[in-house]
Amino acid sequence: MGGILFAVAFIHATAMADNQVALAGTNSLVAPNSRFGLFNGLDHRSAYYQDFFPQPLLVDDTGLEEDGEVEFGSLHTQANDQRNDIVTAGAQKSFGLLTLELTVPYERNSDVDDVSQGIGNIDLEARYPLYQLVSVNGFFDTTLGVVMEVGIPVNSAVSKNTEFVPKIFNDLKLGEHFTLQSVFGYSTLFGGSDDGDLQTFEYGFDFGYTIPHSELRLPGVQQFIPMFELAGETELNQADSGRNSLLGSLGFRLNLKPIGEVQPGLGLGFVFPIDCGARAEIHWGIATSVTLEF
Repeated sequence: MGGILFAVAFIHATAMADNQVALAGTNSLVAPNSRFGLFNGLDHRSAYYQDFFPQPLLVDDTGLEEDGEVEFGSLHTQANDQRNDIVTAGAQKSFGLLTLELTVPYERNSDVDDVSQGIGNIDLEARYPLYQLVSVNGFFDTTLGVVMEVGIPVNSAVSKNTEFVPKIFNDLKLGEHFTLQSVFGYSTLFGGSDDGDLQTFEYGFDFGYTIPHSELRLPGVQQFIPMFELAGETELNQADSGRNSLLGSLGFRLNLKPIGEVQPGLGLGFVFPIDCGARAEIHWGIATSVTLEF
């Protein structure tokens, strides 16, 4: 928690320094106050309201979805004879600043002699921005918010426990291209299976670099976004307390030109283990995503 608070303080100090540089370099008047929301914590100028942040492949989405979005995704991973597949269908829509998300996964886990499959926990999520800081020249733009996720079990072979995951997120934009989306969560399982009462610290980072069509003229593509992601978890109790598992993903997202009123997008990433905990379960994988914004 101390590291998170230090990061927030560092972000605030950096933005204030950027403001001072911008003010020193201009004689023009500062734009009228754009603050709003609880305790004037939010800023109308933020890129958070401009659909600027790309949809991640491994890390939780933290953006605002004013128009509504449907996503179909998959994650295939292998390690020797073990194969794991997760196919998801999800939808999200914002009501004001509150974004609601519903995700339904289907999982299949197979080994040499064993196969388990079925519908996984149905995830319900709500997220809300609390504080934004935008420098005068717009170079530095950060949004801090909170998330609550609930996983509802369906009593299948892969879904036995209820899961609660409170989270915090930060969406950072630097300049015209670079983005960093960060999310930190504390997961607790409730149920009668062997994993009941398991507590896990979850974290993820998505680094993106958005290249518009004016700078890279790919046919039918509005934006090309190379992405590097880190997604990890650390078990906090039970037999494997302290065990960490960290995955990486190197890929891209294509935001395509609209088809009527629908904005399609495609994502593809190569997944690989970073530490020993991840290598024990996964040697490589492929993540895919198809999004439709309305």
